Amino acid sequence: MNGGSERWLQFAGEDLQMAELSIQETIYNQVCFHSQQCAEKAIKGLLTFQGRMPPRTHLLGDLLTLLNPNPFTASLDIQLLDRFYIPTRYPDALPGILPEGLPNDEDAMEALAVARQVFDTIVALVQRKSEGK
Repeated sequence: MNGGSERWLQFAGEDLQMAELSIQETIYNQVCFHSQQCAEKAIKGLLTFQGRMPPRTHLLGDLLTLLNPNPFTASLDIQLLDRFYIPTRYPDALPGILPEGLPNDEDAMEALAVARQVFDTIVALVQRKSEGK
């Protein structure tokens, strides 16, 4: 693993940890925000590992198109996390971005599950390739 990808994955892991702590405290907007951030930083870590400079964007859909190869199948809806980026950060976000207002427990559980899967997949892939497997 190179230093750049390692730092991205370290920060992604910290966001995952914050999401897990937030779910224990039922702060669902923070679970969703940190889940999105975990996935974003993990993907940027993989891009860095692949020798690419990650662009300055928060949109997971844009980042996923840059992965080559892309280890994710269409069955994992990573882009669902994009809907949480703005409304979970700013209290004056455009009304109606999330149909029911702030994220609920189901939104938080789904976001956290996706973030864990993205993080675990990328960490395992980078470790395997770093070991030459």
